[in-house]
Amino acid sequence: MLSSRGKRNAVSFDVPWLYAAPPTYNKETNPEGVINFALAEHGPVRSDIAEYINNKVKFNVNSVCYGIMATENPLPAAAASHLNKYLKPLDPIKPEMVVKVNGCTSAGTMLSFALAEPGDGVLISRPVYGRFELDYGFQGNVQIVYADTDADEAFSTSCIEKYEKALQDSVAKGVQIRALLLVNPHNPVGCCYPSKTLIEILKFCNKHQIHLISDEIYATCVFDTGNPDAPTFTSVLSLATPELIDINLVHVLYGFSKDFASGGLRLGFIVSHNAELRRALSAVVRFYSPSAAAETIGTAILQDEEFVEKFTERSTQDLAYSYRIATSILDQEGINYNKKANAGFFIYVDLSPYLPKDGTLRQKEREFTLAQSFLDNGLFLHPGEEHCKDPGWFRLVYSHEEHVLREGLRRLLKTVKSTQ
Repeated sequence: MLSSRGKRNAVSFDVPWLYAAPPTYNKETNPEGVINFALAEHGPVRSDIAEYINNKVKFNVNSVCYGIMATENPLPAAAASHLNKYLKPLDPIKPEMVVKVNGCTSAGTMLSFALAEPGDGVLISRPVYGRFELDYGFQGNVQIVYADTDADEAFSTSCIEKYEKALQDSVAKGVQIRALLLVNPHNPVGCCYPSKTLIEILKFCNKHQIHLISDEIYATCVFDTGNPDAPTFTSVLSLATPELIDINLVHVLYGFSKDFASGGLRLGFIVSHNAELRRALSAVVRFYSPSAAAETIGTAILQDEEFVEKFTERSTQDLAYSYRIATSILDQEGINYNKKANAGFFIYVDLSPYLPKDGTLRQKEREFTLAQSFLDNGLFLHPGEEHCKDPGWFRLVYSHEEHVLREGLRRLLKTVKSTQ
């Protein structure tokens, strides 16, 4: 017999489309396999990281022991130095402010325990990355409370009105809001928050004395699309003055899975001035700590500033190239998408014209039906994943090898044309 928690976890596999289909496509060995346009990975530059590890990383006894047994702990200092360079915080990040974790998914779970009681809420605008419901809710039992913005409004100062309404409505229902979660650069819209909007969000959090969790895992995945009006990346740590917010309420998440195309490395960080929070996190880090081997690899990469600069340049160039391919094909076929993106691995694409016209189907069922049509043609797009209030919007991940990207787009076009 299972506990109530065990049963809840087990039945999650019965929720339609909750989990993604694995990519099985290979041009030579499995050309009919599934192409996954939902998994946010930067495939073309993974080989650069693998080559670096093979040629540059040297393991020692600290690389294979328990962390408590290590004679040296250079990773926090290396991470602090890297983040000071790329996040440009007002107050330099010190090594003791960096909590090592095995990825930002674990960071969300840890923060849900440290900042909220079971049943409390974390406020976020939508559309947004849908896995946060699992990150904060699966173990921590913390609710994600959505503010109903659209893809443009989320980045304007008018979003504060929607946050206020969502907070007040939540409190009226007995759900206390403990934090506001921000994704910057944004997933899935692919835009960076303007500084003026970030400032208003900082003031909003300070007004209500709620924590601001800023997920900045795509911090260096920003590229030039030729749009001079597109905001560049600004970290909340570069704006958080005492006049705007109590700095102990501001926490930044960062990791290797996006900027370094190394999701399998399982290495991330929670950065906070809040000593009490760091102490609480440290009490449970044994369950979420990275391996010593991953720490050795991460330290070597971060300490090699020349490699990081060259890799970041190569990564952003590749993203810009793939983005141009994908958007040019979408433009040619008349498929609408958010055209303001300049960051991340994805295009927020409007496939609502291709949803089934069956009026008896609910919104989710219409998206599920279209997603099944894609999957029948060997392409996975996650339906309803980004929790958009309007049906038919999907996150299309374009950061693939060119032949994979073009084949996936061919399958997408084949599917939508069959619906007309």
